[in-house]
Amino acid sequence: VQLQASGGGLVQAGGSLRLSCAASRTIHSSVVMGWYRQAPGKQREFVASMRSGRDPNYADSVQGRFTISRDNAKNTLYLQMNSLKPDDTAVYYCKANVQSVEYWGQGTLVTVSS
Repeated sequence: VQLQASGGGLVQAGGSLRLSCAASRTIHSSVVMGWYRQAPGKQREFVASMRSGRDPNYADSVQGRFTISRDNAKNTLYLQMNSLKPDDTAVYYCKANVQSVEYWGQGTLVTVSS
């Protein structure tokens, strides 16, 4: 499975971006997919995940501002990011856990200016 993340860019604090993660093939809806991020000089951290298009989980730092969603017909995972803060600046990666194997996208850079 190849994952292609896109949608990053430069945005002012308080702004919004929507990230997309397109899979190269159909991924069963039961597969957990999620978003992680890595800020400069920091470890990669969990942002959000979901399975079967429901029961999303969010990091406390993004709860209420970010929304994860899936379009299974398009094999695409999304991350709607609102009320962005400078602390959200990072490279964002998507991940899929398929049969105990982790697949990662290449990352897309989000820069939030103050």
